Amino acid sequence: MRAARLIKMVLLLQSRPSMTGAELARELEVSERTVARDVLSLSEAGVPVYADRGRAGGYRLIGGYRTRLTGLGRSEAEALFLSGVPGALRQMGLADAASAARLKVSAALLPELRDAATGAAQRFHLDAPAWYKEPETPGLLPAIAEAVWSDRRIAARYLRKAKGGERTEVRRELEPYGLVLKAGVWYLAARAEGDFRVYRIDRFTAVDVLDDGPGAFTRDASFDLPAFWAERAAEFARSILRTQVVLRLSEPGVRVLPHVTETAAAREAIDAARAAGGPDADGRLTVTLRVESDEVAYSQLLALGPEGEVLAPAALRDRLAAAARRTAALYGSDRGDRGDRGA
Repeated sequence: MRAARLIKMVLLLQSRPSMTGAELARELEVSERTVARDVLSLSEAGVPVYADRGRAGGYRLIGGYRTRLTGLGRSEAEALFLSGVPGALRQMGLADAASAARLKVSAALLPELRDAATGAAQRFHLDAPAWYKEPETPGLLPAIAEAVWSDRRIAARYLRKAKGGERTEVRRELEPYGLVLKAGVWYLAARAEGDFRVYRIDRFTAVDVLDDGPGAFTRDASFDLPAFWAERAAEFARSILRTQVVLRLSEPGVRVLPHVTETAAAREAIDAARAAGGPDADGRLTVTLRVESDEVAYSQLLALGPEGEVLAPAALRDRLAAAARRTAALYGSDRGDRGDRGA
Protein backbone atom coordinates (compact mmCIF):
# COMPACT_ATOMS: atom_id res chain seq x y z
CA MET A 1 0.00 0.00 0.00
CA ARG A 2 2.76 2.47 0.95
CA ALA A 3 4.86 1.51 -2.09
CA ALA A 4 1.90 2.24 -4.37
CA ARG A 5 1.40 5.59 -2.63
CA LEU A 6 5.06 6.55 -3.10
CA ILE A 7 4.87 5.70 -6.81
CA LYS A 8 1.71 7.75 -7.14
CA MET A 9 3.41 10.70 -5.43
CA VAL A 10 6.32 10.58 -7.89
CA LEU A 11 3.91 10.44 -10.83
CA LEU A 12 1.93 13.38 -9.46
CA LEU A 13 5.06 15.49 -9.07
CA GLN A 14 6.29 14.45 -12.51
CA SER A 15 3.02 15.56 -14.14
CA ARG A 16 2.98 19.02 -12.51
CA PRO A 17 5.59 21.75 -11.90
CA SER A 18 5.05 21.61 -8.12
CA MET A 19 2.45 20.66 -5.52
CA THR A 20 1.82 21.81 -1.99
CA GLY A 21 1.70 19.40 0.90
CA ALA A 22 -2.06 19.98 1.19
CA GLU A 23 -2.59 19.18 -2.50
CA LEU A 24 -0.58 15.97 -2.25
CA ALA A 25 -2.40 14.97 0.94
CA ARG A 26 -5.74 15.47 -0.80
CA GLU A 27 -4.74 13.46 -3.87
CA LEU A 28 -3.20 10.63 -1.83
CA GLU A 29 -5.90 10.70 0.87
CA VAL A 30 -3.40 10.95 3.71
CA SER A 31 -2.31 13.63 6.19
CA GLU A 32 0.27 16.32 5.40
CA ARG A 33 2.52 14.75 8.03
CA THR A 34 2.41 11.47 6.08
CA VAL A 35 3.26 13.39 2.91
CA ALA A 36 6.34 14.85 4.62
CA ARG A 37 7.47 11.39 5.76
CA ASP A 38 6.93 9.96 2.26
CA VAL A 39 8.97 12.78 0.69
CA LEU A 40 11.81 11.98 3.08
CA SER A 41 11.62 8.31 2.13
CA LEU A 42 11.78 9.18 -1.57
CA SER A 43 14.80 11.42 -1.01
CA GLU A 44 16.59 8.64 0.87
CA ALA A 45 15.83 6.29 -2.05
CA GLY A 46 17.50 8.69 -4.50
CA VAL A 47 14.43 10.39 -5.96
CA PRO A 48 15.31 14.13 -6.16
CA VAL A 49 12.30 15.67 -4.43
CA TYR A 50 12.92 19.27 -3.38
CA ALA A 51 10.86 21.09 -0.76
CA ASP A 52 10.32 24.84 -1.20
CA ARG A 53 9.69 26.53 2.14
CA GLY A 54 7.35 29.41 2.82
CA ARG A 55 3.73 30.30 2.08
CA ALA A 56 4.12 29.72 -1.68
CA GLY A 57 6.23 26.63 -1.17
CA GLY A 58 5.61 23.03 -2.06
CA TYR A 59 7.30 19.95 -3.46
CA ARG A 60 8.82 19.45 -6.90
CA LEU A 61 11.19 17.14 -8.75
CA ILE A 62 14.51 18.68 -9.74
CA GLY A 63 16.95 18.06 -12.55
CA GLY A 64 14.32 16.95 -15.07
CA TYR A 65 13.89 13.68 -13.19
CA ARG A 66 11.51 11.23 -14.86
CA THR A 67 10.45 7.87 -13.50
CA ARG A 68 10.32 4.80 -15.71
CA LEU A 69 7.29 3.45 -13.87
CA THR A 70 4.87 4.76 -16.49
CA GLY A 71 4.05 1.49 -18.27
CA LEU A 72 0.35 0.73 -18.11
CA GLY A 73 -0.83 -2.51 -16.60
CA ARG A 74 -3.74 -4.41 -18.14
CA SER A 75 -6.36 -3.26 -15.63
CA GLU A 76 -5.11 0.34 -15.87
CA ALA A 77 -5.23 0.31 -19.67
CA GLU A 78 -8.75 -1.15 -19.68
CA ALA A 79 -9.91 1.38 -17.11
CA LEU A 80 -8.38 4.27 -19.07
CA PHE A 81 -10.75 3.61 -21.96
CA LEU A 82 -13.65 4.01 -19.50
CA SER A 83 -12.36 7.19 -17.88
CA GLY A 84 -15.19 9.22 -19.41
CA VAL A 85 -17.68 7.42 -17.14
CA PRO A 86 -16.32 8.05 -13.61
CA GLY A 87 -19.54 6.98 -11.88
CA ALA A 88 -19.52 3.60 -13.62
CA LEU A 89 -15.83 3.14 -12.77
CA ARG A 90 -16.51 3.75 -9.08
CA GLN A 91 -19.42 1.31 -9.07
CA MET A 92 -17.31 -1.43 -10.70
CA GLY A 93 -14.42 -0.84 -8.28
CA LEU A 94 -12.05 0.47 -10.99
CA ALA A 95 -11.62 4.09 -9.87
CA ASP A 96 -8.11 3.52 -8.45
CA ALA A 97 -6.92 1.75 -11.61
CA ALA A 98 -8.25 4.58 -13.77
CA SER A 99 -6.61 7.21 -11.56
CA ALA A 100 -3.24 5.45 -11.78
CA ALA A 101 -3.56 5.10 -15.54
CA ARG A 102 -4.34 8.80 -16.01
CA LEU A 103 -1.36 9.74 -13.86
CA LYS A 104 0.96 7.53 -15.89
CA VAL A 105 -0.26 9.01 -19.14
CA SER A 106 0.13 12.55 -17.77
CA ALA A 107 3.65 11.76 -16.59
CA ALA A 108 4.60 10.48 -20.04
CA LEU A 109 3.28 13.55 -21.89
CA LEU A 110 5.27 16.60 -22.85
CA PRO A 111 4.75 19.51 -20.40
CA GLU A 112 2.70 21.50 -22.93
CA LEU A 113 0.26 18.60 -23.34
CA ARG A 114 -0.38 17.83 -19.69
CA ASP A 115 -3.58 19.83 -19.55
CA ALA A 116 -5.15 17.48 -22.13
CA ALA A 117 -6.89 15.33 -19.51
CA THR A 118 -8.35 18.38 -17.75
CA GLY A 119 -9.44 19.87 -21.06
CA ALA A 120 -11.27 16.69 -22.03
CA ALA A 121 -13.01 16.45 -18.64
CA GLN A 122 -14.22 20.04 -18.99
CA ARG A 123 -15.71 19.29 -22.40
CA PHE A 124 -17.36 15.88 -21.96
CA HIS A 125 -19.25 14.23 -19.11
CA LEU A 126 -21.57 11.22 -19.24
CA ASP A 127 -24.44 11.15 -16.76
CA ALA A 128 -25.94 7.70 -17.29
CA PRO A 129 -28.89 7.48 -14.85
CA ALA A 130 -32.32 8.66 -15.93
CA TRP A 131 -33.82 11.92 -14.63
CA TYR A 132 -35.51 11.95 -11.23
CA LYS A 133 -34.00 8.63 -10.20
CA GLU A 134 -31.40 8.24 -7.49
CA PRO A 135 -28.73 5.85 -8.85
CA GLU A 136 -28.19 2.75 -6.72
CA THR A 137 -25.08 0.59 -6.92
CA PRO A 138 -25.87 -3.14 -6.68
CA GLY A 139 -23.81 -4.58 -3.85
CA LEU A 140 -22.55 -7.52 -5.96
CA LEU A 141 -21.48 -5.39 -8.95
CA PRO A 142 -17.74 -5.16 -8.05
CA ALA A 143 -17.47 -8.96 -7.70
CA ILE A 144 -19.24 -9.51 -11.03
CA ALA A 145 -17.09 -6.84 -12.70
CA GLU A 146 -13.95 -8.57 -11.42
CA ALA A 147 -15.14 -11.84 -12.99
CA VAL A 148 -15.90 -10.07 -16.29
CA TRP A 149 -12.42 -8.50 -16.50
CA SER A 150 -10.62 -11.72 -15.53
CA ASP A 151 -12.73 -14.13 -17.65
CA ARG A 152 -13.75 -16.19 -14.62
CA ARG A 153 -16.95 -18.18 -14.23
CA ILE A 154 -19.32 -17.29 -11.42
CA ALA A 155 -21.69 -19.42 -9.38
CA ALA A 156 -24.66 -17.17 -8.70
CA ARG A 157 -28.10 -17.11 -7.15
CA TYR A 158 -30.61 -15.07 -9.12
CA LEU A 159 -34.23 -13.98 -8.60
CA ARG A 160 -36.10 -15.14 -11.69
CA LYS A 161 -39.58 -13.88 -12.47
CA ALA A 162 -42.11 -16.70 -12.69
CA LYS A 163 -45.28 -16.71 -14.82
CA GLY A 164 -47.46 -15.63 -11.90
CA GLY A 165 -45.34 -12.54 -11.32
CA GLU A 166 -43.60 -13.77 -8.16
CA ARG A 167 -39.83 -14.25 -8.10
CA THR A 168 -38.08 -17.51 -7.31
CA GLU A 169 -34.39 -17.92 -6.52
CA VAL A 170 -32.43 -20.12 -8.91
CA ARG A 171 -28.77 -21.13 -9.03
CA ARG A 172 -26.78 -20.57 -12.20
CA GLU A 173 -23.17 -21.07 -13.26
CA LEU A 174 -22.37 -18.33 -15.75
CA GLU A 175 -19.60 -17.19 -18.05
CA PRO A 176 -19.76 -13.40 -17.61
CA TYR A 177 -18.98 -11.69 -20.93
CA GLY A 178 -19.87 -8.04 -20.43
CA LEU A 179 -21.60 -5.36 -18.41
CA VAL A 180 -24.15 -2.85 -19.71
CA LEU A 181 -25.35 0.28 -17.91
CA LYS A 182 -28.77 1.27 -19.26
CA ALA A 183 -30.62 4.28 -17.78
CA GLY A 184 -28.96 3.75 -14.40
CA VAL A 185 -29.61 -0.03 -14.31
CA TRP A 186 -26.73 -2.53 -14.60
CA TYR A 187 -27.08 -5.70 -16.70
CA LEU A 188 -24.80 -8.70 -17.23
CA ALA A 189 -24.45 -10.41 -20.61
CA ALA A 190 -23.43 -13.99 -19.83
CA ARG A 191 -23.34 -17.43 -21.39
CA ALA A 192 -25.23 -20.18 -19.58
CA GLU A 193 -25.52 -23.71 -20.93
CA GLY A 194 -24.25 -22.57 -24.31
CA ASP A 195 -26.69 -19.66 -24.76
CA PHE A 196 -26.11 -15.94 -24.24
CA ARG A 197 -28.58 -14.28 -21.89
CA VAL A 198 -29.11 -11.00 -20.05
CA TYR A 199 -29.38 -10.69 -16.26
CA ARG A 200 -30.18 -7.66 -14.09
CA ILE A 201 -27.36 -7.19 -11.60
CA ASP A 202 -29.69 -6.04 -8.80
CA ARG A 203 -31.49 -9.40 -8.94
CA PHE A 204 -28.40 -11.40 -8.00
CA THR A 205 -28.56 -12.45 -4.35
CA ALA A 206 -25.17 -14.19 -4.14
CA VAL A 207 -22.10 -14.46 -6.38
CA ASP A 208 -18.98 -16.61 -6.02
CA VAL A 209 -16.12 -16.06 -8.45
CA LEU A 210 -14.74 -19.53 -9.17
CA ASP A 211 -11.06 -20.40 -8.73
CA ASP A 212 -8.53 -20.00 -11.55
CA GLY A 213 -8.51 -23.68 -12.54
CA PRO A 214 -12.17 -24.58 -13.08
CA GLY A 215 -13.16 -20.91 -13.08
CA ALA A 216 -11.35 -19.62 -16.15
CA PHE A 217 -13.19 -19.75 -19.46
CA THR A 218 -12.21 -19.01 -23.05
CA ARG A 219 -14.15 -16.20 -24.65
CA ASP A 220 -15.95 -16.62 -27.93
CA ALA A 221 -13.96 -14.23 -30.13
CA SER A 222 -17.01 -13.56 -32.30
CA PHE A 223 -19.07 -12.18 -29.41
CA ASP A 224 -19.88 -8.48 -30.00
CA LEU A 225 -21.30 -6.89 -26.84
CA PRO A 226 -22.81 -3.72 -28.43
CA ALA A 227 -24.44 -5.72 -31.23
CA PHE A 228 -25.72 -8.37 -28.79
CA TRP A 229 -27.20 -5.73 -26.50
CA ALA A 230 -28.86 -3.81 -29.36
CA GLU A 231 -30.50 -7.01 -30.61
CA ARG A 232 -31.71 -8.11 -27.17
CA ALA A 233 -32.94 -4.62 -26.26
CA ALA A 234 -35.01 -4.42 -29.44
CA GLU A 235 -36.30 -7.97 -28.87
CA PHE A 236 -37.28 -7.12 -25.29
CA ALA A 237 -39.10 -3.95 -26.36
CA ARG A 238 -41.06 -5.92 -28.95
CA SER A 239 -41.88 -8.74 -26.55
CA ILE A 240 -43.53 -6.57 -23.89
CA LEU A 241 -45.74 -4.57 -26.28
CA ARG A 242 -48.61 -7.07 -26.45
CA THR A 243 -51.64 -4.75 -26.55
CA GLN A 244 -52.87 -2.14 -29.05
CA VAL A 245 -54.49 1.21 -28.34
CA VAL A 246 -56.15 3.47 -30.93
CA LEU A 247 -55.53 7.17 -30.26
CA ARG A 248 -56.64 10.41 -31.85
CA LEU A 249 -53.92 13.01 -31.32
CA SER A 250 -53.61 16.75 -31.74
CA GLU A 251 -50.36 18.06 -33.19
CA PRO A 252 -48.99 18.76 -29.66
CA GLY A 253 -50.07 15.24 -28.72
CA VAL A 254 -48.13 13.81 -31.65
CA ARG A 255 -45.02 15.61 -30.42
CA VAL A 256 -45.47 14.44 -26.82
CA LEU A 257 -46.37 10.78 -27.47
CA PRO A 258 -42.77 9.50 -27.99
CA HIS A 259 -41.81 11.01 -24.63
CA VAL A 260 -44.55 9.34 -22.57
CA THR A 261 -44.67 5.88 -24.20
CA GLU A 262 -42.11 3.49 -25.71
CA THR A 263 -40.29 5.77 -28.16
CA ALA A 264 -39.80 3.37 -31.07
CA ALA A 265 -43.40 2.12 -30.90
CA ALA A 266 -44.72 5.70 -30.81
CA ARG A 267 -42.68 6.81 -33.82
CA GLU A 268 -43.68 3.68 -35.73
CA ALA A 269 -47.37 4.37 -35.02
CA ILE A 270 -47.09 8.03 -36.04
CA ASP A 271 -45.24 7.23 -39.28
CA ALA A 272 -47.81 4.57 -40.22
CA ALA A 273 -50.71 6.94 -39.57
CA ARG A 274 -49.18 9.69 -41.67
CA ALA A 275 -48.51 7.27 -44.51
CA ALA A 276 -52.11 6.04 -44.35
CA GLY A 277 -53.65 9.46 -44.92
CA GLY A 278 -52.43 11.90 -42.29
CA PRO A 279 -54.50 14.17 -40.03
CA ASP A 280 -58.28 14.47 -40.31
CA ALA A 281 -60.29 17.65 -40.96
CA ASP A 282 -59.75 18.74 -37.33
CA GLY A 283 -56.00 18.35 -37.66
CA ARG A 284 -55.92 15.24 -35.47
CA LEU A 285 -53.97 12.09 -36.30
CA THR A 286 -55.43 8.65 -35.52
CA VAL A 287 -52.70 6.17 -34.59
CA THR A 288 -52.62 2.52 -33.53
CA LEU A 289 -50.06 2.25 -30.75
CA ARG A 290 -48.50 -0.92 -29.32
CA VAL A 291 -48.36 -0.82 -25.51
CA GLU A 292 -47.38 -3.18 -22.72
CA SER A 293 -50.87 -3.43 -21.18
CA ASP A 294 -54.02 -1.39 -20.58
CA GLU A 295 -52.77 -0.64 -17.06
CA VAL A 296 -49.45 0.73 -18.31
CA ALA A 297 -51.17 2.61 -21.14
CA TYR A 298 -53.51 4.27 -18.63
CA SER A 299 -50.63 5.68 -16.57
CA GLN A 300 -48.74 6.79 -19.68
CA LEU A 301 -51.61 8.33 -21.67
CA LEU A 302 -52.83 10.41 -18.73
CA ALA A 303 -49.85 12.62 -19.50
CA LEU A 304 -51.38 13.58 -22.86
CA GLY A 305 -54.33 15.30 -21.20
CA PRO A 306 -56.67 16.88 -23.78
CA GLU A 307 -54.08 16.38 -26.55
CA GLY A 308 -54.93 12.68 -26.88
CA GLU A 309 -58.26 10.84 -27.12
CA VAL A 310 -58.41 7.05 -26.70
CA LEU A 311 -60.85 5.51 -29.19
CA ALA A 312 -60.22 1.86 -28.28
CA PRO A 313 -60.29 -0.32 -26.28
CA ALA A 314 -63.55 0.87 -24.74
CA ALA A 315 -62.58 -0.06 -21.17
CA LEU A 316 -59.47 2.10 -21.35
CA ARG A 317 -61.44 4.98 -22.90
CA ASP A 318 -64.01 4.78 -20.08
CA ARG A 319 -61.29 4.75 -17.44
CA LEU A 320 -59.55 7.83 -18.88
CA ALA A 321 -62.92 9.59 -19.25
CA ALA A 322 -63.61 8.96 -15.55
CA ALA A 323 -60.18 10.34 -14.68
CA ALA A 324 -60.90 13.45 -16.79
CA ARG A 325 -64.21 14.01 -14.96
CA ARG A 326 -62.52 13.73 -11.56
CA THR A 327 -59.84 16.18 -12.69
CA ALA A 328 -62.46 18.62 -13.96
CA ALA A 329 -64.27 18.39 -10.61
CA LEU A 330 -61.09 19.35 -8.79
CA TYR A 331 -60.84 22.50 -10.89
CA GLY A 332 -64.56 23.42 -10.70
CA SER A 333 -65.50 27.11 -10.53
CA ASP A 334 -66.83 26.97 -6.95
CA ARG A 335 -63.62 25.42 -5.66
CA GLY A 336 -61.55 28.01 -7.53
CA ASP A 337 -63.65 30.84 -6.07
CA ARG A 338 -63.11 29.54 -2.56
CA GLY A 339 -59.38 29.40 -3.23
CA ASP A 340 -59.38 33.01 -4.45
CA ARG A 341 -61.28 34.20 -1.37
CA GLY A 342 -58.89 32.34 0.91
CA ALA A 343 -55.92 34.03 -0.72
